[in-house]
Amino acid sequence: MKTVSSKRKALLSFLAGVAFVGLPAVASAQDAAASYPNKPIRLIVPFAPGGAADAMGRLVAEHLQSKWGQPVVIDNKPGAGSALGVGLLAKAPNDGYTIGMGNIAANAINPALQPALTNYQPVTDFSAVTMLGVTPLVLVVNAEKVPAKTLPEFIAFLKANPGKLAYGSSGSGTSLHIAMELFLQKTGTKMLHVPYKGSAPMMTDLLGGQVVVAIDAATTSWPQVQAGKLRALAVAGSEKAFFAPDLPLLSDQVAGFDMKPWHGLLAPAGTPPAIVNKISQEVRAFLRTPEAQAKFQDKGIVRAGSSPQEFQSFMAKELEMYKKIIADAGIKPE
Repeated sequence: MKTVSSKRKALLSFLAGVAFVGLPAVASAQDAAASYPNKPIRLIVPFAPGGAADAMGRLVAEHLQSKWGQPVVIDNKPGAGSALGVGLLAKAPNDGYTIGMGNIAANAINPALQPALTNYQPVTDFSAVTMLGVTPLVLVVNAEKVPAKTLPEFIAFLKANPGKLAYGSSGSGTSLHIAMELFLQKTGTKMLHVPYKGSAPMMTDLLGGQVVVAIDAATTSWPQVQAGKLRALAVAGSEKAFFAPDLPLLSDQVAGFDMKPWHGLLAPAGTPPAIVNKISQEVRAFLRTPEAQAKFQDKGIVRAGSSPQEFQSFMAKELEMYKKIIADAGIKPE
């Protein structure tokens, strides 16, 4: 019969053996991260060349390549509202040599709107690396059709004319549509929705007065504000707009309004955490530089930067938030 002491020794011996068995795997992961990268890296951009998202991807690729001495090759895979490229990333090898860009549409809005048509899990199929940037949205009104000069005045104007005014969006279920629906939900106001096939025709009718308000990307709406054709009432996001620091935040005046179109760097789920952290730290170091700030702002983007854990948690919360907004507003895909 074993004594308590002998049982304790046996247990300690067993635990030591288990720990020893696990050591090679830990050492192997650490070695892989230390030698990473030792071959070219593929960076999937789920958009066509030439846009702001593509520019972000190329800036990141250039920085990593200059720091690590290995090619970082941009692979543009546009299609299905960016879901094609993001879906390819989800199924790529998880060895750290394929990374890519996720975004609010492919990882939150579209899966919340059409889960049956999404061939990947928008959060759990990915290892978050870091958020790269946010596209500022501006609430703008037709300067001739809307008398309100401030956001509180505009909300009062809507409440005095329930359901009589129309807003435009770039399409049913798009981020611009959902942003306006969130605004209406949080302010208790009602408007007619006129969906367009893209931002360009929507802007044409907004300038013409067929619709009187929109939440739109600053890159397209701000020139019209400067021309005096539109009036900006607020900016959506978590910080003041670099192009208009005096413009109030929507979230400061509309409780619960928290929406910002984002782009982030992802890896396939199961990518070694040490490699994910190595990429994240290097990219975040770049995002903190004045060079990154200037180049991102030149494309109308506010640089971000977050830890893998912060970004993973953010994506999960975003998905649930958009599920609720879409359900509450009764939004259906086109």
